[in-house]
Amino acid sequence: MSERIFKRKIYEKMLDWKKNQHGTTALLIRGARRIGKSTIAEEFARNEYESYLVVDFAKAADNVKQLFNDISNLDMLFTQLQLSYHASLKPGKSVIIFDEIQKQPLARQAIKYLIADGRYDYIETGSLLSIKKSTKGIMIPSEETRLDMYPMDYEEFRWALGDEATIPLLRTMFEQKKPLSDALNRKLMMDFRLYMLVGGMPQAVNDYLDTQDLSIVDQRKRSILELYDQDFYNLDPTGQTSMLFHAIPAQLNSNASRYQVSSVIEGSRVDRLTEQIAILKDSMTTNIAYHANDPSAGLALHISTEQFKLFCADTGLFVTLAFWDDDFKNNDIYRKLLSNKLNADIGYIYENIVAQMLTAAGNKLYYHTWPTETGKHNYEVDFIISRKAKICPIEVKSAQSTPHPSIDEFQKKFSSRILQRYLLHTKDIRKDQDMWCLPVYMAPLL
Repeated sequence: MSERIFKRKIYEKMLDWKKNQHGTTALLIRGARRIGKSTIAEEFARNEYESYLVVDFAKAADNVKQLFNDISNLDMLFTQLQLSYHASLKPGKSVIIFDEIQKQPLARQAIKYLIADGRYDYIETGSLLSIKKSTKGIMIPSEETRLDMYPMDYEEFRWALGDEATIPLLRTMFEQKKPLSDALNRKLMMDFRLYMLVGGMPQAVNDYLDTQDLSIVDQRKRSILELYDQDFYNLDPTGQTSMLFHAIPAQLNSNASRYQVSSVIEGSRVDRLTEQIAILKDSMTTNIAYHANDPSAGLALHISTEQFKLFCADTGLFVTLAFWDDDFKNNDIYRKLLSNKLNADIGYIYENIVAQMLTAAGNKLYYHTWPTETGKHNYEVDFIISRKAKICPIEVKSAQSTPHPSIDEFQKKFSSRILQRYLLHTKDIRKDQDMWCLPVYMAPLL
């Protein structure tokens, strides 16, 4: 199978870094494993510099890693690197890529002095960069411009399929708030459901383009999830981090008002699992939504760090994770989405994809719950984003878009704080009183 290099939006941000920083900072690309960090870094180096050199610390020889034990002689360091990698570097015209920088913390610490030297530009890529094992005993350089990289978003997925027209047209329709035809919306939802199943991991997308076989795509996703498990066990041999990760689909499906750690790890509490939760966050394999205790424009000021929901960073991986113990043929989500049987029992997959799209669009995730009048149940608004010093509550529906008591009661409770209410569903654009009901594929446009 051929390995494609996909068009990614982060490339434009990398160009901005090169243009505006003029070598005064290194570019640090952070993200989960297998999302394409190394590929985009090398593609950028190939296109934007006369020459480049890649030091992959995941497989670098010991003698290369040891070069960073003593950087008092930078001339010798650069000579040794060029000899080791058969590369010719040109001052002012070359870039050095430190791939998987977390594997050699001393190289990251050296960035301060490499930048001060000024001969070359530097790009670092890494995951789990804030975990104590990756930072113990070193000084984190301030001379870094940091970019977070996520799985391919829906527009990037459409680009991979050769479609550069759909998202700009959807943006126009969103701005005009004009309904689509039922037939067009069904077609667009069918396209979007494919994205939900394949996901945005470049290797999975590449396999789909090569084979159009979702069973092969599922095998690829399983190999990525197994890689994540290896990382989790390396950092947390107790297995608790892995258990928390694997329980995400079941936790979302339970409709609880928070992630119930005690139902995953018996007798445990959030305050006893701070290191495990930090690993999940820092690995960027998950997106976390915190409970907003007092929903207002300053959402981050009023959160409960012990009341949160976890989502998979990639919904394609989520689909595979939900049926981890079954093979592809027994994965109910594949069948239901492909056959368009969108009943309520798979609503949690829509919550996950909305969380993924909002995060990729630059939003932090918050939600809000409060008890009903009887106290027997809770109202819940799935997501809240801030816009123009106000908030926009978002409710996600996979089947019937009415009734929607939670977002209605939220409106009554916080009307003066609300800029616009949104309901994301699988149907066409329509307005329900003051609330816009939009197809779920428009979530990145909010």
